Amino acid sequence: MGKKVSNARSAKVARTPDFEIGDKRVPAGTRQIVDIPISLLSNHTPVNLTVNVVHGKRPGPVLFVSGAVHGDEIVGVEVIRRVLKSPALRGMHGTLLAVPVVNAFGFLNHTRYLPDRRDLNRCFPGHSAGSLAAQLAHLFLTEIVERSDFGIDLHSAAVNRVNLPQIRVNEDDEDIMAYAEAFGAPIILTSPLREGSLRQAGKEAEVPILLYEAGEGLRFDEMSIRAGVSGVLRVMRKLGMTSGRSIRDPKVPPFKSSSSYWLRAPVGGILRTFKIAGEFVNEGDVVAAVSDPFGLRDAEVVAKHAGLIIGRTNLPIVNQGDALFHVAAIKRSSELQERMDAIETHLQSDPLLDEDEII
Repeated sequence: MGKKVSNARSAKVARTPDFEIGDKRVPAGTRQIVDIPISLLSNHTPVNLTVNVVHGKRPGPVLFVSGAVHGDEIVGVEVIRRVLKSPALRGMHGTLLAVPVVNAFGFLNHTRYLPDRRDLNRCFPGHSAGSLAAQLAHLFLTEIVERSDFGIDLHSAAVNRVNLPQIRVNEDDEDIMAYAEAFGAPIILTSPLREGSLRQAGKEAEVPILLYEAGEGLRFDEMSIRAGVSGVLRVMRKLGMTSGRSIRDPKVPPFKSSSSYWLRAPVGGILRTFKIAGEFVNEGDVVAAVSDPFGLRDAEVVAKHAGLIIGRTNLPIVNQGDALFHVAAIKRSSELQERMDAIETHLQSDPLLDEDEII
């Protein structure tokens, strides 16, 4: 009996061990910025993979949140900055590994790619002796992903395109779907894994990863940022890392879709759009027209199937074959647009952070 009591007391006073990453040890109940060396630039300037480690006093899961895997995707960087300032992290269980800028090379040069023009999100799992992209992918996978129990990877559309806030998950993965629903983005897309992607590498490492897509490269979008901050905090709550009072539940459940298609420019010319991201279309709806500069002819862009516009180009000058609208297949019903409007209203009504936390 005495031994059992002694063990129980030991369990109560047991100290959460330091979190080890790179060459650093982060004590429980503290946070620390850790620089993990990547390489030297040609002028001898060091480049690091920098992670903000928030190590809770109490044990719990390890969550990584990453931004700027593509260097021009600034929305995710701002999402992580606001999450790190959130009061919800006080008294947190477990450990948050926040990496706002994974691809420092692209970030500094305002470009999606690495200096060798490789797409980092097609280079996983990488190799310690491979190309610069392969080495960075390997470093991120071994130092961040494989130390984690769960991950959220934040992305945006390419420059001159915009995405409606959306979560993408692996097909036929019921466990991760619950976290996608908790995130609370307007729509969840189930999509196949792409060769060389972080999601594929995460699956092979048995680390579930949510992919968040929202906004546009090199541009801030307040609704996309708010949806991302709320979503990350909701996932942390579902993981048991934060309290139930840390963030509001989404008032409207997200839409779900397992397929999508692109509408492309039938000819080159000047694009006039009649629909925006977040609007529903029916089969046969005219969503845009492409005109020649003289106004002699118009070529209509017609929806192939009913669905929700989840992405679109922002460029008014297009070439034949350019991708114009990304449409997620959803069967149209009378209440769908009202439901989408309610989702957007809820996102816009989330309380603003203090001004010094935004600028």
